[in-house]
Amino acid sequence: MWGIVFTGGEGPAPEAVRRLIDCQTCSAGKPVTIAADSGLILAETAGTEPDWIIGDMDSPGTEERLRRYNPERIMRYNTDKDYTDTELAFDFLREKSCTEIWIFGGGGGRTDHIFGIRDLFERDFFPRRWLTARDDIRCIDGAGDAGILETRIESGSKVSVFPLCGGPWKAESRGLKWPLDSVRWERGLYGLSNAAVTDKIVINAVQGRFMVIFPDLEV
Repeated sequence: MWGIVFTGGEGPAPEAVRRLIDCQTCSAGKPVTIAADSGLILAETAGTEPDWIIGDMDSPGTEERLRRYNPERIMRYNTDKDYTDTELAFDFLREKSCTEIWIFGGGGGRTDHIFGIRDLFERDFFPRRWLTARDDIRCIDGAGDAGILETRIESGSKVSVFPLCGGPWKAESRGLKWPLDSVRWERGLYGLSNAAVTDKIVINAVQGRFMVIFPDLEV
């Protein structure tokens, strides 16, 4: 089972959200969806009525939108809480037995919130994909069943790779201008602005976890 967190901040265009969900649904079934506070706006704009809504509901206009939903599907938290709304939504989907979770939104806005989402990828259970208005961000891990990323991409597109967690790391690639096979990864070392030389790339996390960022794409 897979799930989607809609969160505040800049997300993909509504038509892109619908296309991505429809494509994944064909292979993985219908997702469990949850809106984290103002992420409800992104969900509704894309024509999605989330299964659940969670957060402190302190964003402008949220209360008015909530009147259209079943109160039993709304989970309210005090503003003085220990976790962000996005984190609450992510943990909720995990408790619902979602084995793959995507995040829509979270671009732009406050840098601390962006870093908060980024740090979710360091956890034992991590998001597989994060889509903002400009970036398509994937996570691969050689320790589990999410070790290989294979995707079609326009030749010349930028690809950046960052190691996550504690290592050690080893990666292999096909279709990149600078192959990853011989890179000796260490903490603080990353591959910025690599480029696709074909219309299909493959990145294999042989060992360790990596964040792969496709910036400035029409996702």
